[in-house]
Amino acid sequence: MENIIGIICEYNPFHNGHLYHLNKIKDMYPHSMIILIMPGYFTQRGNFSILTKYDKVKIALEMGIDLVIELPFVYATQSADIFAEGAINILNHLKVHKIIFGSESNDINLLQSLAKYQDSNEYSTKVKHYLDSGLNYPTALSKALQDYFKCELKTPNDLLALSYIKAINKINKDIIPISIKRTSNYHSLKTDSSIISATAIRKLISENQDISKYVPKELKKYTFLNINEQLFFHLLKYTIISNPKELKHIQTVDEGIENRLIKYIDESSSLEELIEKIKTKRYTYNKIKRMLLHILCHFTKEEASRLNDNLYIRVLGFNQKGQNYLNQIKKEMNVPLVSKLSSFNNEILEIEKRANKIFGLIINDDINKKEYKDFPIIL
Repeated sequence: MENIIGIICEYNPFHNGHLYHLNKIKDMYPHSMIILIMPGYFTQRGNFSILTKYDKVKIALEMGIDLVIELPFVYATQSADIFAEGAINILNHLKVHKIIFGSESNDINLLQSLAKYQDSNEYSTKVKHYLDSGLNYPTALSKALQDYFKCELKTPNDLLALSYIKAINKINKDIIPISIKRTSNYHSLKTDSSIISATAIRKLISENQDISKYVPKELKKYTFLNINEQLFFHLLKYTIISNPKELKHIQTVDEGIENRLIKYIDESSSLEELIEKIKTKRYTYNKIKRMLLHILCHFTKEEASRLNDNLYIRVLGFNQKGQNYLNQIKKEMNVPLVSKLSSFNNEILEIEKRANKIFGLIINDDINKKEYKDFPIIL
């Protein structure tokens, strides 16, 4: 049987680094089938997608992905561990053999050792110590690992790789994790190479700069979305002001952060100003952005507690190879496989629809109608 490869990417937007990643996989495993797990309209850093879900799926298929599966909002907008566990769980149900991801260190043996150590009581104690001292979670994690291994690990793709490997160890140890050397810095805004970060590309787009050097030529036919962040902020402000007592029940609103929200919401005139006012050592910029999405989409802790009971696999697109593979395995799957939304009811999917409607308000488009009629995309 050919290699069934799983990858997890946001493609916000698809760029030359993603193309490099795909081409390396095809060079390493020329007869593989590649399954992509991809979030829809919101990302793990709490950002909005700058392309429609439809366009992202079409681009993925055009670039050589065989099967595109949605990572639901309830996983896509959470911490690295929950994000990774949701994606790996879906890939496991799709019977992948290998999961291939980018890594700054590209040292899979080190990453596996670090992931194994993270399951120990010693590690948990060290992380708690650093958290109690006022450090945020990513820094506490990095320092606890540094104490034991005497090496610093703080680059975002390596940290996410640890989450992938921990999820693999928890869900199915037969899945093989494989890393590919990341060729650009995730946070870098430098543009002196043809491969730069998605962060840098989004910044260039916001400044109306030319990005043709950094993305495949096929992206020229797609239009980037006009994200109305001020409207998002006004909707968020209304939500917080109108029902402050509800905040503590929202997913990722913890440790009394709702009190800072209530205190500073009236004093803030923009999203950036609000985040800067409520940010603490424990509550990082990205963690706050995810939390604000949860508040606006009313994703509650009670709903989050039932995620494992409501897993489904939604097909967003495929080519002939991907379709043949789905037909081959679907009878063996023990979770629902969904292609048409009209035929399926599910609590996680209802949260997805809720989030989609809010995204539609922000871009002034009726997203949910397209959710029913546009998918799956067949190449």
